[in-house]
Amino acid sequence: MGKGKVLVIDDEQIVLDSIKKILTPENFQVDGTLSSRKGLEMAIRDDYSIIFLDIRMPEISGMRVLRDIKRTKPSQAVVIITGYATVKSAVQAMKLGAFDYIEKPFTPDDIVDSVNRVLQKASATPPEEQRVIHKEEIIKVLERAAQDNDFVASLYYKGADALDEYELTGPEKLAILTGDINWLEENMGKLTETQKCWLIQRLSAEIW
Repeated sequence: MGKGKVLVIDDEQIVLDSIKKILTPENFQVDGTLSSRKGLEMAIRDDYSIIFLDIRMPEISGMRVLRDIKRTKPSQAVVIITGYATVKSAVQAMKLGAFDYIEKPFTPDDIVDSVNRVLQKASATPPEEQRVIHKEEIIKVLERAAQDNDFVASLYYKGADALDEYELTGPEKLAILTGDINWLEENMGKLTETQKCWLIQRLSAEIW
């Protein structure tokens, strides 16, 4: 009997082939795609035990794919795939909803060990609510970002760590850090131009 389905979203064919070769003998069905856009569609449409996701992807960044997967499936287990240069971003992703990360180049043991850790963690971790809980805190962050250049720099380069002094959930932080204007306005009502300033600025930059 199979252990479940795994999805790999990575723009390197060798990564897709390697993970499939490692996990197929472990009785997992492995799907893969080189397209972040297609991967997001597959993740939302189909049921997967684990999704391996490259943090740096063309079309849609890995962090935004993570955000949109968790919006639809809050309990979905996601493992970030990263290179040395993006380990810091992978660590940030774990603070924002990812369950684990693996660094390229990886070994078969790295993959199998990660799968075992994540499956155990997923069964014991309740999903975070995908709604705004701390509206006033979010407004404070957005209005500060509109006038404090040092804070903006911190948001770019420290990610979730820059928001430690604010009482925010992972989904709220992820919305701020990825410029998710639509989700914020759906949950909070119309934002002012000042409040949208950072979010618009964030959408124009790709630093993950």
